[in-house]
Formats: sequence, structure tokens, C-alpha cells
Amino acid sequence: MKKKLLIIAGPTAVGKTDISIELAKRLNGEIISCDSMQIYKYMDIGSAKVSKEEMQGVPHYMIDIVSPENEFSVAEYKSQVTEIIDDICKRGKLPIIAGGTGLYINSIICNMNFTESEKDEEYRSYLENLAEEKGGEYLHEMLKEVDPISYANIHYNNKKRVIRALEVYKITGKPFSSFASGDQYYSTEYDVHYYVLNMDREKLYNRINMRVDIMMNKGLIDEVKELQSMGCNAEMQSMKGIGYKEILYYLDGKISLETAIDMIKQGSRNYAKRQLTWFRKDPRAEFIDKDKYSSEEEIIVKIMDDIKNS
Repeated sequence: MKKKLLIIAGPTAVGKTDISIELAKRLNGEIISCDSMQIYKYMDIGSAKVSKEEMQGVPHYMIDIVSPENEFSVAEYKSQVTEIIDDICKRGKLPIIAGGTGLYINSIICNMNFTESEKDEEYRSYLENLAEEKGGEYLHEMLKEVDPISYANIHYNNKKRVIRALEVYKITGKPFSSFASGDQYYSTEYDVHYYVLNMDREKLYNRINMRVDIMMNKGLIDEVKELQSMGCNAEMQSMKGIGYKEILYYLDGKISLETAIDMIKQGSRNYAKRQLTWFRKDPRAEFIDKDKYSSEEEIIVKIMDDIKNS
């Protein structure tokens, strides 16, 4: 019998945390965070990290597991989370993946081979130097020539991923995107119940803007200053997250505080749009429009009924 796996996904600020915690309480579940920023220690405000009080006694995994100076790969996420799921299931509980990092979700429920090709360190160095010299957008355009699908799916600011896609193409002669397609792509290891929370675009954007204002009031600037004092800088993977890189620009005197806040809001809204595009690609994902329900309780009951009747 396959292990049941509940996924509560959706764009930033849509309200995944409250619903996932309530479901965990009622379904005897434990939550595995699926957020590429909440993995980092000391980065609480800018990542909107769930607090101990908000957890309401529900165990949470994959939060505060990496120091900000260290990088963390999707392959590492998959390895650790697979073990956590096994452990939760062995104890007769329901694993619930909650978060908005689509690539992390896919690493668990899709057959993604992270060792599909060898590394070409020389070519990688060449591409890194090219990025320094001509910028990330130049590399991104190179990717367009050989793999238009990856070009569309990978943002030009994600230099590491763009380089990896170009490297895979050079080594294998196949587009990076071809390793994530076909019927075999969707893993059958788990009995997946995949829900994506969504709401009216304008309402969502207002929630995002309000969340950024709350982050500023909670002390995001001081949090970034503290990270700087620990030696964190703009080159680190952790500090490239939305909210952190903009405040770094401000602290370095490159932009005004007002501009930094506007950039965080705009960056978060753009990210939400990309998240929704990503989730729509998976035919297993059931979108739940929060506006069509009179309360979150209705959504919780709907998901519980689905799980119990499956």
C-alpha cells in the first residue's frame, strides 16, 4: 500500500500555514516545510517563518536546518525529506508537505534524477566567468538557443540553475528540460493529495504588500544587519532571497529604503505569479480558490473528506 502524502502549496502570503497546521491537528499529521528560505537559521522575519506559538504543538521539519553561509541543494532536500516521510509514516501519522517552493515539491513527487549527467567543471567555470563579464541575462539568452523550455521556466537571476541547464546540454546533447518530461516523470511512490491554495489576484497582491509592511515593522532591517555582522554577504545563496538582497542594497547605500520596500513588494508579487505558473503544470494539483469558500473551515473540511474517502 502506498504512503499517503498531503501537499498544501500555493503562492506566497496565500495562507498555507494556518490551513496546514489545522489539517495536521485533525488528521494526526506532521508538517514538512517546503520553503527554500525557511531552511536557513537566523532568517526568520524575511522568510515569514512559522513561530513556535503558531505551530500549536504540531511537529515541523526542514526549518532552521542550514546556516546562512552554506548552500543547500534540491538533491539534499529530497534525501532528507524522503527519510522524514518514511519516519512519519512508520509512526502511523500523515506527512504534510506545506510551502511554496515548487522545485522542492517536485523533488519528492516526481522522478527527478539529480545525477543525470557528470559535471564539467571547466565549462562551468567558463560560464561563471561569462556571467561576471556579460551578466546573467546573456547566459539566459544562450539557454534560449538550446533549450527554450528551460529558458521559459528558469529566471535569468537564477544563475546557478541556468549554468546547470547549459552544462547538462553540453554533456548530454539533450535539453535539461527533457530530463523532466514524459509519463515516467510523475512518481507513483506516494498516494499524492496535492492542493494549491489561490485567491483573487488583487487580494493576493494586497496581502503580499501588507506582509512586507509587517516584516519591516517586525525589524527586517535589524535582522539583515545581524546577518551582515555574522559575515553574510550578497554572494551567498541565502542572501539572494527576496527581502534580503533589497535590504542589503539599502544598507550598502545603493538604493533608498522606500525603493527597497517597493522592490521587495514587486519581487514578491512577481514570485507569486511564477509560483502559480509552476503549480499549474502538474495535473495532480487541485486548485482551491479561497474566494469560493465562505471560510477556511470549509476548505479544511473539503480536504479532510477527500483524504478520508480516498
